Amino acid sequence: MKKLVTTFKLFAVISVLTLTACQDDNSEMIQDSTVSKSSTADLKKEITPGLKTIPENVQIQISDSKKNLEQYLKNDLQITGITILGKISTQKGIEISQELISDKEQFVAEGNILDPETVKVGKIGVLFSGDQLTEAQKGLKESASEQIKTGTDLLEISWNYKGETFTSLCFYNESGIIWDNVFAGLVMMDARGNSEVSSNESQAKVSSKWFKEWWTANWLWGSKRGEIGYKITIYYSGSSVSNVDVSDWGNISLGKAKSESKVTKRTGAYGQCRYALGLCTPTGSLSFNSSNFSVSFSGLGSNVVSNGTKSLYP
Repeated sequence: MKKLVTTFKLFAVISVLTLTACQDDNSEMIQDSTVSKSSTADLKKEITPGLKTIPENVQIQISDSKKNLEQYLKNDLQITGITILGKISTQKGIEISQELISDKEQFVAEGNILDPETVKVGKIGVLFSGDQLTEAQKGLKESASEQIKTGTDLLEISWNYKGETFTSLCFYNESGIIWDNVFAGLVMMDARGNSEVSSNESQAKVSSKWFKEWWTANWLWGSKRGEIGYKITIYYSGSSVSNVDVSDWGNISLGKAKSESKVTKRTGAYGQCRYALGLCTPTGSLSFNSSNFSVSFSGLGSNVVSNGTKSLYP
């Protein structure tokens, strides 16, 4: 009988502990369900009155962007309105801004407007999924955190994309726009690139000759945003190459760039190099493969990648 009572007491204690644990779990679930994400309304609480009018530089950028969107995308993507919100006045405001920019319910744009078929506009969580969503959100947050500081002014831009309306947060200062999910994702870029060859009129015993090739990305309003390229130089006497140099470069505002180059033939009848170049906007990712000396791209970011070999003769 004593053994039965003891067993019953033990069962009662376990039941109480289990019930308590379940109640705690339910409490946590309820608490989690009541936690809401930051919203534009939360951000507005961290904003104080800022510039009463939009700076001339920003007005020009928006105006030129409208013209370029109309020229290359026709009526697919339009700026339909602008509202001045004020100035980010607190660190909390910066943190909320970063959270909003990378939230999967926010809209982003990707693509090269000179090639309309590459343009994509939509919610982050719709355009991206899985690892690509994580990478895209990380890229947006990191790029934005470098630009948005206390004292930055803020606009809300209204857009229409093929009949669907949405808004974006546009951060700016007296110099111009410094962040917007749409402006950050779209570029104007000639994917064919540019090239230039030196003219050699030297009478020296050892002459030199160089070849340069590069690709440029422009902002939606037309000014230069980034560039990748390489330059090979050969030194020769008569028809014999004695040495070769190669250099490379890559840079982009609000994005990622990668450049690598190496000499593959230094002397003889010609000089040769290999190059691996890439640039992309924040939601894309670049990786360099040293085994085959190439840059590859993943994601949906606006991008240009060029891998190749260049030979230069005297």
